Amino acid sequence: MSPFPIHRFPIARMLGALATAGLLAGCALPLKHPGAQLDLPASWAEAVPAGAAGQPAEPDWWRAFASAELEALIATALSGSPDLAVATERVLQAEIAVRSAGASLFPALDLNVTTGARDTRQDGTTTRTENSSAALAVSYEIDVWGSNIANWQGNKATLAATRFDYEATRLSLAAGVANAYWQVLVLRDRLAIARQNLEIAERLFAIVEARYRHGAASALDLSRQRSTVLSARDALLPLEVQERQSLRALALLVGRVPQGFDVAARGLDGLAVPEITPALPGELLVRRPDLAAAEARLAAADANIAVARAALFPLKLSIGLSSTLTSGEFALLGLGSPANAAGLTVSLMQALFDGGRLRGQVESSESQRRVLVENWRKAVLTSLKEVDDALSIAERGRVQEITQSEIRDETARALRLSEVRYKEGSDGLSTLLDAQRSLFSAEDQLVQQRAVRLGAAVDVYKALGGGWRVDEPAYRQAGNEPAS
Repeated sequence: MSPFPIHRFPIARMLGALATAGLLAGCALPLKHPGAQLDLPASWAEAVPAGAAGQPAEPDWWRAFASAELEALIATALSGSPDLAVATERVLQAEIAVRSAGASLFPALDLNVTTGARDTRQDGTTTRTENSSAALAVSYEIDVWGSNIANWQGNKATLAATRFDYEATRLSLAAGVANAYWQVLVLRDRLAIARQNLEIAERLFAIVEARYRHGAASALDLSRQRSTVLSARDALLPLEVQERQSLRALALLVGRVPQGFDVAARGLDGLAVPEITPALPGELLVRRPDLAAAEARLAAADANIAVARAALFPLKLSIGLSSTLTSGEFALLGLGSPANAAGLTVSLMQALFDGGRLRGQVESSESQRRVLVENWRKAVLTSLKEVDDALSIAERGRVQEITQSEIRDETARALRLSEVRYKEGSDGLSTLLDAQRSLFSAEDQLVQQRAVRLGAAVDVYKALGGGWRVDEPAYRQAGNEPAS
């Protein structure tokens, strides 16, 4: 015989109907947040030059730089970075919170089984008493005002926000690896230029020394050129330190041990600087994960307001149904003749006076939502600025690199001519030293300008969302509505 004879209680049939009605009532609760008003521009202030063969941002945007080593480094970072692992755990925690919140939408079923034996000794006689019981209880709080469903939807929105945070962390990590990689390579190029400058200084020192031996140069000229050689040699040391520090920073981003970490590339040669076609400003709302996360938190705030408002309404209805089976012989010798008891409990609860606590919770939730609205607006405005800034640096960096390349060529020509004229005695040592310093500066600036262009391209990809796009069906299912 079942210990829970539900067929004996006609009112128990009403329990299922009431539970279903409560669920339906909660599901009908609207959770649409009013859109934050923000006028987006129709185009960017820094437009792509006419005729530029650009390409849209793709999820694997780093492939556009034509570096197999960069691709491998980013792949390693995405699989082993501690920061990304932390973001993954936060998503898992949010998923657990959603499951926990969803559990409140269903009845709770508890089973309690106890058994025991007791020996009593009196007048030399031992008496054993055995008692056992099995209790089954079902309880359910009918979600009359939809607070449970609102809490569940709020947790779903928070889960969506943590998933978007994960994507934002992933994008930032890939961009950070690329920029750190450029930093290592540009320092290696600058080191190579500094070593070439040292070679030039030593070669010129040999010329000055030979002229000094033949009486064509003064001791002052010899001393000045020796100082130039020493200065060029000393300039190598800080660049070498910066290169090692940049390598260790890159290792940290990739998730590798810094000691012994290295990259194969020796400079920026062979890297491509992609031209990017930016999406329209209005598309940023669905292309940047940080903006999607801010909007998802708005939806979670709306759910919190709904929960706080539901607490203001009276009549919290809870229904409990229980059945208990007891027997003195159940424990060791079988069921025997058990006693069966069942009961139904209906409880109503209403707050009569709380000193304004519940109303204060509503007002606090509404204030928190207004803060999130302003945070969202600020994030959108910041994203618009970031895109235009990155486009501006990318375009002006391209023009500056062309100009700097021409400057480098001219300074190299000037050094050759100055060296010939110094050998012939037409120019003094000061002219030759100025020409050498100008060439070294021009070559160093050209390498740094190339690095600026590469960094600007990464920033453009990052500002545009790195080819990411929100999955709108899943986003709306999480209780979100795009802000207008």
